[in-house]
Amino acid sequence: MRVYRGEFATPAADREPAGDLLASAAEGVPAVRVTAPPKQVAFGRRDAREPGFDRAKRAARAAGFPAVERDVGGRAVAYTGSTLSFGVAVPTGGDRGSIDSRYETATETFRDALRDLGADVVRGEPPAAFCPGEHSLRVAGGGATETGGAAGGGKVAGLAQRVRADAALVAGVLVVSAADAAPIASVTEPVYDALGLSFDPGSVGSVADAGGPDDPDAVARAVETAFVEGPWGDGERRIVRVGGAAD
Repeated sequence: MRVYRGEFATPAADREPAGDLLASAAEGVPAVRVTAPPKQVAFGRRDAREPGFDRAKRAARAAGFPAVERDVGGRAVAYTGSTLSFGVAVPTGGDRGSIDSRYETATETFRDALRDLGADVVRGEPPAAFCPGEHSLRVAGGGATETGGAAGGGKVAGLAQRVRADAALVAGVLVVSAADAAPIASVTEPVYDALGLSFDPGSVGSVADAGGPDDPDAVARAVETAFVEGPWGDGERRIVRVGGAAD
């Protein structure tokens, strides 16, 4: 499996490796990238069709978050600069699986990686969560999050998918640090209000809230390893350095 590592100074530049991942998968070689992108609010295609889209982008910028548009589906997601983004690209066609089977494989691999780190996470999300969707992970049990989430645990991760004829990209967001919950909630609230979406600021969880490490770098490497050694990988890393990769 090709493993893309490296960071970029701007949100626009940080999006470029997604095309490289898809190109690799189209050649028959699955690829993965787990990184902490620059601070931003990344809007989905559905957001761009909402009448309040321009107002939502202004709300993001007013909070100090550049507004960018992404190709993967789903709703707006805030990244603080330490929030993780992940993408796994795999070949499509033939008997290589459906959209649902790819979601299933990615969610299970992701969940198991976090559990191996000591994070007690389960499938699902609390009501009025950020990036709402059924392909999500949340803190298990009834612990409240740093921002006062209701019983059941805050949302930790959300997945979306982009599909081409020759390859698919399963991508998403992962909140690692407990300190990320408050800034994510504070910018998401006015953005979602502009888009006409329900949002509970207390619905934001983190890997740390779930009992895992409060260390984005350690979590990124663990998730990367899980995919390299999982159903889509072959157990071998073929490192591809992009941007400012240092290791």
